[in-house]
Amino acid sequence: MALTRKQIQDYKKAGEIASQAVKFAKKIIKPGMKLFEIADKIEAEIEKLGGKCAFPVSLAIDDIAAHFTPGSDSKEVASGLLKVDIGVHVNGYIADTAFSLDLTKEKKYKELIASSQEALDNILKVVKKNATLSEIGKTIQDTITSKGFSPVRNLSGHELGSWMVHAGLTIPNYENNNQAALKEGAYAIEPFSTTGTGIVYDAGKSGIYRLEKEAGVRDSKAREIYNFILKEYKTLPFCERWISKKFGSRAKLALLFLEQAGILHHYAQLIEKSHAPVSQAEHTVLILKDKVEVTTR
Repeated sequence: MALTRKQIQDYKKAGEIASQAVKFAKKIIKPGMKLFEIADKIEAEIEKLGGKCAFPVSLAIDDIAAHFTPGSDSKEVASGLLKVDIGVHVNGYIADTAFSLDLTKEKKYKELIASSQEALDNILKVVKKNATLSEIGKTIQDTITSKGFSPVRNLSGHELGSWMVHAGLTIPNYENNNQAALKEGAYAIEPFSTTGTGIVYDAGKSGIYRLEKEAGVRDSKAREIYNFILKEYKTLPFCERWISKKFGSRAKLALLFLEQAGILHHYAQLIEKSHAPVSQAEHTVLILKDKVEVTTR
């Protein structure tokens, strides 16, 4: 279905805000800085710029490839190979972008970071309407392997929908012989590169939740938080940090109650199988009838 003029405007506005948030993040992040401070500052900047977070800022270190946001009482600090994944929405239309920082003194991850960035750059040069998933995956794989690294095969880019971070097509980071083609719409393209096996597994809680289903909630405190989540985030991910900021000390227990009731899904951290470091680069691409635009650049 063709995008309306208003939808295109919202996608572009979200992309502009995400791009500015990335520039802000790169200025403020320093080794040893508390992760919750980094996340809070970036999220506040997104709000200041007129957007809303499409998901909590993810700050994944070393072998954690994706899906980690600090909790309200987190003591983790920025170190090693840090992936910063930022999502912005305007009226439910999303921009998704990410970059990697080498926070080591010796800059030992420089080449690994460059491999995922180059893979993304190569895709952005050639991506077009009717490009096949196979073509995209092959370009990413060939770029990363030519640098002596491995793409992460079970992480992928994805189509973006209204109030949905993952909608429709998944965009592979390797040649998978899938001849499905990109149609008009918004897509997040995100190569991941590693020195390891190139497979991630679920392990540990990420601090990131989403509403799994709508249901009646008997506990009054949990019901208040559930109603807030339903109204404020709809199907978009959120985090304990945000709920605790709004509801204080009762937030954690209420989230646990809602999770155990199957009402909330708690995302797992995604960790590289051989515990090797992982780099990430990501932009959002808007494919229209007559042109292609990178909204987050």
